[in-house]
Amino acid sequence: MGGRVEFASDVWTAGVVGLGYVGLPLTVAASEAGLNVVGFDVSDARVDELNAGHGRSVDISDERLRAVLDGGARFTTDSAALGECDAIFICVPSPLGRNREPDLSFIERAVGSVVAAARPGVLVALESTTYPGTTEDLVVPPFLEKGFVLDESVFVAFSSERVSPGDGTPHRAIPKIVGGVTDRSGTVAGAAYERLFADVRVVSSAGVAELSKLLENTYRSVNIGLINEMAQLAHEIDVDIWEVVDAAATKPFGFQAFYPGPGVGGHCIPLDPQYLAWRARESRFATRFIDAAEQVNTAMPAYVANRAIELLNDRSVPARGARVLGVGIAYKPNVPDDRESAALDVLAELERWGADVTVLDPYFDREWIEGRGFDAVAELEGSSFDLAIVLTDHDVFDFAAIAGTAPVVFDTRNAFRRRGLDLDNVVVL
Repeated sequence: MGGRVEFASDVWTAGVVGLGYVGLPLTVAASEAGLNVVGFDVSDARVDELNAGHGRSVDISDERLRAVLDGGARFTTDSAALGECDAIFICVPSPLGRNREPDLSFIERAVGSVVAAARPGVLVALESTTYPGTTEDLVVPPFLEKGFVLDESVFVAFSSERVSPGDGTPHRAIPKIVGGVTDRSGTVAGAAYERLFADVRVVSSAGVAELSKLLENTYRSVNIGLINEMAQLAHEIDVDIWEVVDAAATKPFGFQAFYPGPGVGGHCIPLDPQYLAWRARESRFATRFIDAAEQVNTAMPAYVANRAIELLNDRSVPARGARVLGVGIAYKPNVPDDRESAALDVLAELERWGADVTVLDPYFDREWIEGRGFDAVAELEGSSFDLAIVLTDHDVFDFAAIAGTAPVVFDTRNAFRRRGLDLDNVVVL
């Protein structure tokens, strides 16, 4: 098959670059598969907490992490340790820049560290979400410049992460798409990933794998944009959008249910379509559906805030000085993650109207919430507000208690009715 090891059968050493929500589960999966593991991160604080057995992950318990440490896994800030690895997986952030253009600086620095340390025969797989062509353009050339020979002393592939924090899906059970920059690199990478995942699909190229990841989340972004626009229309014509979606979802073919909300958030949906749109603009191609969905989704926080102001006005409560309870700031339920969270935008918009906003979210401590510019409350007993707005429906919330804190609750997630709570003071999006 090539390389110094038979990835399908030998015990080999896996290196993981970037130990966040993607890299840590991959590190644990490799160790639990019986492989030697080196985890590298540039953050001293992150490496120290991992070596102390604290992962701060909703998917990897501290008990699992400690078992991995006991099994010999190592976490380090010394990139030279990657020289021990037979396969290196790059799992670093790929955010958008100030002008919503791809920021590949994390990938470029990671590749530089890997090239400086790697030994001949290594497999290098990029997992960071990016536009088609990145693996071939950014990963391969530095190796060639250092004297590596593609498909002989280095194998290069792309395999997008498919992590869904907080939903309980085992990492190993998620089908893994792998594409090499050559057929041989794809074959080698597929064999390596088969040690880590139960279902590995090797596609014809890295470009196919890169674009498939962007399609997955662009599909979601476009459909969320559609249902968010439908929600606004349904409100104007006095129809319950949640009942509409449930009715349409009874069709056993040709329909997939998407639900409205205060906007999109997290590490994928707000970002990935923009990577694709940017790459399309380079090719002078107009991404009309993507752009329209982006406009609808980015406008949703302001729309939701305006609806909340209307609810206050209906009770003759002026927005300025109104006491508002923001229920949840995470971008999705049951995770301690507020990256790109639309909830933060909604609450910031309410503050611009002059509202006095307090946040309830047990997944974040008071210091974190106050760092976002809001007051925080941990207990609702004795609390009173003019309006409560549900922006994230964590399972740990006592929704009946939330409803008791304000004369009107604006539920942007349909959280109450999904839990069988049909209360007179709850208004849905």
